[in-house]
Amino acid sequence: SDVYKRQVYEAERADAQYDQRVAIKTLWRGADSEVLLHRFRSERQILAALQHPNIAQLIDGGATASGTPWLAMEYVDGVAIDEYCDAHQLSIPARLDLFRTVCHAVQHAHQRLVVHRDLKPSNVLVTGDGTVKLLDFGVAKLLDENSAGASVTADGMSPFTAAYAAPEQANSELASTATDVYALGALLCTLLAGEPPLDLAGCDGFARLMAVRSGSPRVPSAIGRGSSATVARNRGFESARKLGAVLD
Repeated sequence: SDVYKRQVYEAERADAQYDQRVAIKTLWRGADSEVLLHRFRSERQILAALQHPNIAQLIDGGATASGTPWLAMEYVDGVAIDEYCDAHQLSIPARLDLFRTVCHAVQHAHQRLVVHRDLKPSNVLVTGDGTVKLLDFGVAKLLDENSAGASVTADGMSPFTAAYAAPEQANSELASTATDVYALGALLCTLLAGEPPLDLAGCDGFARLMAVRSGSPRVPSAIGRGSSATVARNRGFESARKLGAVLD
């Protein structure tokens, strides 16, 4: 939503104490809603509770002279997990190893009553040395948070990515840890078969919403059989048929 927008900048320390690159996130100046400001400020507390080697860390936070809140996050020099897997032509077992690491990071958040709500390949980066980093808990919601003014969902602005969204998100229902588990399943399908379970090609916004609510997900083996030769080769198979058979 244009109402819920942030700017992200790459920055470096300027005090000459030591070298450090960070990603600075600020709330869009036009979004002065108290609800949105509350959510952005609460992100500092959410991220401060997440101390895990595979979750991008909060480094600092504050507000500009004009009152715009900002966060300094660990800068992650990496690529989306699906791009990394394909670029390195990782085998199915190697992809599963990376995925297990993602699951451990998500479990860490869930144990601290935090739900991500927008797990997708672009929010899971892999660095050059193969380290997984989970990004952007900016749309996370503390499970024990009961402030009526803290939720953007009621305003129709709940952020999610349709291809990885659980049905309850399309119905504006309360997100839970199961919401992230659903997204993890869709992410796993993408890593293994090359596409998420829902086929949303050519769908407009309403059709996407309806597909998330009640669409029939494709099984990975069927996606694999219908994939291109490139998708199969990127996973170490000579044909899509063989990829489909292995996934079956």
